[in-house]
Amino acid sequence: MSCFVYVLGCISAAGPRTYVGWTNDLEKRLAKHNSGAGAKSTRGRVWVMLYAERYETKQEAMSREWHLKRDATLRQQLRLCLGAKDETGNEK
Repeated sequence: MSCFVYVLGCISAAGPRTYVGWTNDLEKRLAKHNSGAGAKSTRGRVWVMLYAERYETKQEAMSREWHLKRDATLRQQLRLCLGAKDETGNEK
């Protein structure tokens, strides 16, 4: 059974947000996040799938998720893709 690591994105009142997770069913997991039944930090927002990677095992997917959650550069780049503003209010 394949597993996936995914990155979700949304625009909130506080600015762009990203969320990294893993699943074995991308469509079902995105629907769960958008219904308010997903992770606590994703509730109350409308999320879109920004990126996904496929892995053969749950362990590989969980390891990649762990690394992505700690990669500040990736999160910053994804926020830029969502239209993040710098401290002066200009698009980066």
